[in-house]
Amino acid sequence: MKNIPRIFMGDDLSCGMSIPADKGTAHYLIRVMRTNKCLAFGGGREFVATLSDDGRVLNIGEQTEHADPSNNLTLMFAPIKRTDDLLNMVTQMGVATFQPVITERTNANHINWTRMVKIVVEAAEQSNRNSVPKILPPKKFSELDLRNVVFADERAAYGHEITGETGDIKSILIGPEGGFSDAEFNALDAAGARGISLGKTILRAELAAAIAVARVVK
Repeated sequence: MKNIPRIFMGDDLSCGMSIPADKGTAHYLIRVMRTNKCLAFGGGREFVATLSDDGRVLNIGEQTEHADPSNNLTLMFAPIKRTDDLLNMVTQMGVATFQPVITERTNANHINWTRMVKIVVEAAEQSNRNSVPKILPPKKFSELDLRNVVFADERAAYGHEITGETGDIKSILIGPEGGFSDAEFNALDAAGARGISLGKTILRAELAAAIAVARVVK
């Protein structure tokens, strides 16, 4: 449904529910969008919804026929200074799960993850998704299972031959702004992780994430 506001209301929506509407939601619908109707989504489904006259309750109506365009891909990434841009872009591309990874060269260790959750919610609302990706707690690189992983291999920009195929991949790994260390490359190669080339230039991490997802998602 075109031009109707979309609002994430949690993953347990069903027809007939009445959900308390917070002041922000009521203000957005009434004052900004000047309507009492919206599309409420979550858990892969979307419903027509109506805000009560007093602005306190969102009444969930019939489910729409809109299918969730999201995928089941996990993006593992080293936090960067522009993590917000990375999450925004890749949420719009349908990624289901984000796994922050602390690598040897990760230099952005003080990310406001509460703010990041708000960013992915807004990106999901804007991009016509019926679900919001999960952001998992950060893990150390050494804790990752690197089997059946595709990773952005910046060695291709320095003439290293990359022959990896994406195949049926569920996880993509993106390195930090300084790239993977030699030890991390060795670990990836030893585990049989498949490197993919993103071209002959060195990309910013947020752009590398978007291009890698585009290469894997069919």
